[in-house]
Amino acid sequence: MLLRNRPTGRPTADNFEIVSRPMPAVAEDGVLRRTIYLSLDPYMRGRMSDRPSYAAPVALGQPMCGHTVSQVIESRNARFKPGDFVAGYDGWQQYGHSNGVELRVLDPSAAPLSTAIGVLGMPGLTAYVGLLDIGQPKAGETVVVSAASGAVGSVVGQVARIKGCRAVGVAGSPAKCAYVVNELGFDACVNYKDGDFQAALGAACPQGIDVYFENVGGAVFRAVLRLLNANARIPLCGMIADYNAIDATSSPNLRPLLVKRAMIKGFIVLDHEDRAPAFLRDCSAWLRDGQLKYREDIVDGLDAAPAALLKLFDGENFGKLIVRVSADPTRS
Repeated sequence: MLLRNRPTGRPTADNFEIVSRPMPAVAEDGVLRRTIYLSLDPYMRGRMSDRPSYAAPVALGQPMCGHTVSQVIESRNARFKPGDFVAGYDGWQQYGHSNGVELRVLDPSAAPLSTAIGVLGMPGLTAYVGLLDIGQPKAGETVVVSAASGAVGSVVGQVARIKGCRAVGVAGSPAKCAYVVNELGFDACVNYKDGDFQAALGAACPQGIDVYFENVGGAVFRAVLRLLNANARIPLCGMIADYNAIDATSSPNLRPLLVKRAMIKGFIVLDHEDRAPAFLRDCSAWLRDGQLKYREDIVDGLDAAPAALLKLFDGENFGKLIVRVSADPTRS
């Protein structure tokens, strides 16, 4: 699926185009694979724009970017054999071909394949690095995370609990808040759509907020700023409330950061690939022993990707949003 044109404001299905092309011949050292899972993530909105950013935009007429899980169907590369499962970056297409330098072989007996683009993939690494390296939580502190039922936020809160912190989530429905507390083990979760969200957040954080993991911006960020403790830390992961803004955004007044001497630091997970081994070691162990749980929101068919992407901006996804492009042979 190609990026047909660049959206103004909210993306629509008209920004994309489905095309069919001949299967490429496998080059020397080449690896041809069939896409099984495609990850849908908020950063994709930025790649659809041609505004300056940390990464080049997707070129018009080229496949949309995206992390994938695939199965090798033909290989002329000694590192891979037909039947191998691999994590890569093939984007919105049914097949991918490259020299394999970017691929990572997966063991489906260790964890479900889909986790390689979720809890054990880029979203999980984002949560791990942002919380531990930038947030630097200490036992007994209060950690608040927005989009708490999503792919990144759900890991942030669980790791905060593992590290001995009070974890408070912010989500957009009673069902999501119940899941965050009852299934993921957060200490509390506040629905930002409630009438008096500010008061509810204050009640959930009676000792103030020491670490705020920012995913959404807007009204949630404004409410958090009023509850920051001195020397609070804010890992700035995303501000999805503003991603489709055309004119002025809903970003808050940042003066409380000055008053509270708080630290806010933006980060891009691509800059922290050196942390991947520690992340995989720790989070795989926490997943195996039940300390780390996850939820997936799976839609079927590549043609469903444009409509599914919009769920991220409407808060309609519940868990890690994934497109099942083709059948997963490891699942019955």
